[in-house]
Amino acid sequence: MLYGLVMAIHVIASLVLIAVILLQAGRGGGLSETFGGGSTQTLFGTKTNLFLTRATAASAVIYIITCLTLAVMTSHRGKSLVANGRMAMPAQSHQGGSAPLPDQPADY
Repeated sequence: MLYGLVMAIHVIASLVLIAVILLQAGRGGGLSETFGGGSTQTLFGTKTNLFLTRATAASAVIYIITCLTLAVMTSHRGKSLVANGRMAMPAQSHQGGSAPLPDQPADY
């Protein structure tokens, strides 16, 4: 449950981070210049650079926090079923006989 929530936040933060970075005007003008020459400035107002800088920083912090959280959660979760003792080991067959395992059908 918690793992899925953190994963959803991680995906959303990564998509927002990608979008905000692409909207910023760099040396080449960025993606914002491609779609109308400064449409982000009219979209967000006169403080577009400040907004995009803060949005980039916030989404980057959320992205890093969710990366670390998922790494810790996966390290605790990633153990095998045999190591956790949840899965029973298969029964050993008799030395002389070739009896099938209980969960496998017999070959006829």
